[in-house]
Amino acid sequence: MHRPIFLFLLATLVALVPYVSQAATPDEQVAVLLDEVWQYRLQEYPESATRSGVHVANDRLTSISLADSARRAAQSEAFLTRLRAIDPEALGSAARLERDLLLRELSNNLAEHSFRQELLPIDGRSGFHIEFPELPDWVPLRTVKDYENYVARLRAFPAQARGYVELMREGVRAGITPPAVILEGFEESITAHLVSSPQTSLLYKPFKNFPATISPADQERLTEAGRKAIAEAILPTYEFFLRFMTDEYVPACRTSVGALALPGGRDFYRFRVRKFTTLDTTPEEVHQRGLAEVQRIRSEMARVIERVGFDGDFAAFVQHLRTEPRFYAESDEQLLAACAAILKRADGELPTLFGALPRMPYGLKPVPAYIAPKTTAAYYMRPNGDGTKAGFFFLNTYDLRSRPLYMLEALALHEAVPGHHLQIALQQELEGLSPLRQNGGFTAFVEGWGLYAERLGLEMGFYEDPYSDFGRLSMEIWRACRLVVDTGLHYNGWTRDEAIAFMTENSALSLHNIRAEVDRYIGWPGQALAYKTGELKIRELRGLAEQRLGERFDVREFHDVVLRNGAVPLDVLERLVNEWLEEQRVAHEAPAADSPIVR
Repeated sequence: MHRPIFLFLLATLVALVPYVSQAATPDEQVAVLLDEVWQYRLQEYPESATRSGVHVANDRLTSISLADSARRAAQSEAFLTRLRAIDPEALGSAARLERDLLLRELSNNLAEHSFRQELLPIDGRSGFHIEFPELPDWVPLRTVKDYENYVARLRAFPAQARGYVELMREGVRAGITPPAVILEGFEESITAHLVSSPQTSLLYKPFKNFPATISPADQERLTEAGRKAIAEAILPTYEFFLRFMTDEYVPACRTSVGALALPGGRDFYRFRVRKFTTLDTTPEEVHQRGLAEVQRIRSEMARVIERVGFDGDFAAFVQHLRTEPRFYAESDEQLLAACAAILKRADGELPTLFGALPRMPYGLKPVPAYIAPKTTAAYYMRPNGDGTKAGFFFLNTYDLRSRPLYMLEALALHEAVPGHHLQIALQQELEGLSPLRQNGGFTAFVEGWGLYAERLGLEMGFYEDPYSDFGRLSMEIWRACRLVVDTGLHYNGWTRDEAIAFMTENSALSLHNIRAEVDRYIGWPGQALAYKTGELKIRELRGLAEQRLGERFDVREFHDVVLRNGAVPLDVLERLVNEWLEEQRVAHEAPAADSPIVR
């Protein structure tokens, strides 16, 4: 799964823009607004700008406060009003799509603000304090100015942290806090950065390896500036945040686990279901869909158990998988090497399934040790927009007995290729998309594509070993279980133990992974619904195309159609695929240019 911080920043984008001349055509008005909101966003969210490859505010961090949240919401409302004033019927198809997508994004943003979700900036596995130490991995560090910008951002960290604490204190006052259970062990993500010396901080890493183009004198000056910034700004801030979490925040967090306990919780969760599925559906419908998928996949898993000749039921087979040493790597290096071999095979198969492939490369890294215990099996980090940083697939090597090798093929295909890296890097390179769309997207598409990519492994020669195929099905049923568990927790009043029991009974995940997953769903209501919902829609559309086109169906062309507009809502994707199918029908029925037949 890829990281949430970038999509969160995009989801909160807003604009206060000048008047657009009434003389402009509707298409031109859309284009002007898109450019203005992009330029606004670059200034308002400096980290997002840097990740997008636009270096206009590399020395700043995003300003965080209650006043900032209110200001951005007001600006978002004003911008949305102007966008709605443009008649969609007067637009060309491309401009209409841009308008509709931005309208949905901003509407979601305002709904999030109405439920005061900015007061929940951290959970058990993510937050500013976890993400900031990754700064050296995505900022440019090639020139003296780059290093000076980096030091300036280190110096800006205390103010940003105080802003987040302001939001969290307001959350306590308003009764909007995360469940205490998902913050258990939070200390590890903070104390990892309370080092005895600035030189041992992760944030000191850039000063250990300067580019050769920076003079020795500048290196010495910048190193001292970095050391002082870490000593005077970073370490005291982490000490302050640890005290705040220990003494104030965690003791005030709620004991309930579901979204129903939040103010307006039932309406909030129904909104989240629509937002993350991008469909007009309900929690009840999603829950039933999940139960049906779990039952279907369990039947497929039973056939695999029979195929390997195991003498026992599903629970016994899962217990066998969890305890048999041959299914687990003996070292971090072995796990990473096995994954790298899978990715090399996958790279070679891509031209058989795709006409368009991204130019940007990707790499494989272990999940950083300071977040690994509370992080799930893997995630993906997108490339920088300017091409200076590759995409990376992060594989969790913590507790190797919870990282089964038989799931590795499906996991690798999901996170790298043909999954997240292929889709996201290609989107960043698509011509004709606004920068907002090149760098954003909708979770149901992004994660639905990742799960669909796992299934593509069947067409790429993977899962030949029955245990690996069981691993694929285990990954799929994991996502089906999410439909049941997320709605169970946040709408049906399930307890954490009930959610863990359902996952344990119906998946082959390790107990460590199951607990981490359930805590993730508790802390991020609705997001877990995106994966299976998106995959089902893409598979439905492929089946429709295969049925209508028959022998003329080309999987490469279908994939290019799905991917060529970036990560769009699922109802929009359905419309785009149907338009393509209609074009195919018309082209097939039309006579050749030199044909005497007139129709």
